[in-house]
Amino acid sequence: MKKILLFLSLGLIALCPQLTAQNVQHTFALGDSAFLLDGKPFQMISGEIHYPRVPREAWRQRMKMAKAMGLNTIGTYVFWNVHEPQKGQYDFKGNSNISEFVKIAQEEGLWVVLRPSPYVCAEWEFGGYPYWLQDEEGLIVRSKNPKYLEAYKKYILQVGKQLSPYLITHGGNILMVQIENEYGSYGSDKEYLAINEKLFREAGFDGILYTCDPAKDVEKGYLPGFLPAVNGTDNPGRVKSIVQKYHNNKGPFYVAEWYPAWFDWWGQTHHTVPAEKYMGRLDTLLGGGLSVNMYMFHGGTTRDFMNGANCYDSGFYEPQISSYDYDAPLDEAGNATDKFMKFRQVIQKHLPANQPLPDVPAAKPSIILPTIHFIETVNLTSMLPKPVHTEMPQTFEALHQPYGFVLYRTKQAGGVNGTLSIKELRDYGIVFVNGKRIGVLDRRLKQDSIVIDLPAGEATIDILVENMGRINFGPNLLKNNKGITTSVSLNGKVLKGWDMYSLPFQHIDDIKFAKTASSTDQPVLKRAYFNLTETGDTYLDMRNWGKGSVWINGHNLGRYWSIGPQQTLYVPVEWLKKGKNEVVVLELLKPQEELSSLSKPVLNERK
Repeated sequence: MKKILLFLSLGLIALCPQLTAQNVQHTFALGDSAFLLDGKPFQMISGEIHYPRVPREAWRQRMKMAKAMGLNTIGTYVFWNVHEPQKGQYDFKGNSNISEFVKIAQEEGLWVVLRPSPYVCAEWEFGGYPYWLQDEEGLIVRSKNPKYLEAYKKYILQVGKQLSPYLITHGGNILMVQIENEYGSYGSDKEYLAINEKLFREAGFDGILYTCDPAKDVEKGYLPGFLPAVNGTDNPGRVKSIVQKYHNNKGPFYVAEWYPAWFDWWGQTHHTVPAEKYMGRLDTLLGGGLSVNMYMFHGGTTRDFMNGANCYDSGFYEPQISSYDYDAPLDEAGNATDKFMKFRQVIQKHLPANQPLPDVPAAKPSIILPTIHFIETVNLTSMLPKPVHTEMPQTFEALHQPYGFVLYRTKQAGGVNGTLSIKELRDYGIVFVNGKRIGVLDRRLKQDSIVIDLPAGEATIDILVENMGRINFGPNLLKNNKGITTSVSLNGKVLKGWDMYSLPFQHIDDIKFAKTASSTDQPVLKRAYFNLTETGDTYLDMRNWGKGSVWINGHNLGRYWSIGPQQTLYVPVEWLKKGKNEVVVLELLKPQEELSSLSKPVLNERK
């Protein structure tokens, strides 16, 4: 009988994963001036970590580092385009297993503040929205538009299935959940915010919900009756006055995004802020009884093609780099920095005397790889898939392609020279005539035209266009199509008859390499192997290369670009192995025959 009961119990647990989140039942509530955990005042000292920016195998190590700095809570967004990359296709596995991330936090004794939004900003592609929303005719994000709400509802119900079992109301460790994200910086429709609440409740988020906005935008972004958190302000008096104004003269007082540093974009200086500049402010904030979420505690890396871009108006475009080091307390590889140690000292002052902090784990070892020599190469133009043919060039979205590259090809009568112009190029284009590279066009620099010379006879014009990242903030969220979005003209005449070759590079397993020399004009992929007797974190040194992406053992490490400021690509120890390892480089401009590595990153070197 005992064996039967045990078998039935195990079966129930397998069938009901929410039961695994059930531990000691806790309560979490809003007091007049502080959060109340199990009826007692609780000062939330939280740090933001984004699960897609950290290898799954390293999540627990990052959690242990959070505890060692004195954090009691982890904040994270939930990324719609990670979990529904194509319409109706959901992914909560592997590095996208957000419930496992929350569960590990619980096992490490950490609470979680969840931010499913579903708009996240986060210097992330399209602010977290999936690209395919732009395929839905008439759909308007962050609005009461029926098509948007229909897609939003289907998604948030899926998120609720994954995460509602981990709410504190169900015995889990998610203390509270944020609806929308800095909405006051975008709009002021309270009916839209109320719809957000309704959808979250329907998805099973039955605990405390809150909004967050910069101080100047709280009035537009808060939802009456909800706790309004304040971003970017750490003066206790100001935070308290803002929250009390919109929350019936009560608290708690929560700074949902406190910035100890900032992010970077291509071609600009790496942002760093000395710890000393923020130690006193953190001390004052905690001493004033405020709760805080540090954005970021650990940034990690924006891999694949998931970086976003700044574009507050039509006058500039600034795609963000792959490193999301952020000059955060925990560096890109998960090691403690000087800022970590000094913030730890401040936090320790505000903890009970009988609550010592764990020892800070030693820095992870780093290694230098043996020099890698490439002997296998394939030109991009020799691996083109079957094209789509239309009279006018089509966007990435029309081709149902989220990220990567599209090669646009047209054949035109030659014997002509003049100016080739691309209207609304998004974002980076390399122009070829009969296979010879003529030059590049760069949206960042407002370069959209180039002088070309077509030889006599039929001439082939190729334009390789890279999606450098969709805008993640501001009104231009609604202007996020990629590729050649309007037309191409030569001396004012619109060119027609286009073949479009999709090159998303979602996988590289089926690429056929050969032992051939590199072309100096054509973009190429190069492959090599290297052997390791020991593993460790390392940083690929891309300073001799031009522009492209790198894969290690099938993992896309992100983009590199010689203009900087990032000159290295972080390789996590978790993705290396003893024995044989594979590296593939996609180089657009300047292929090399060798690749070396460093034991430390280079994040502030511009060319």
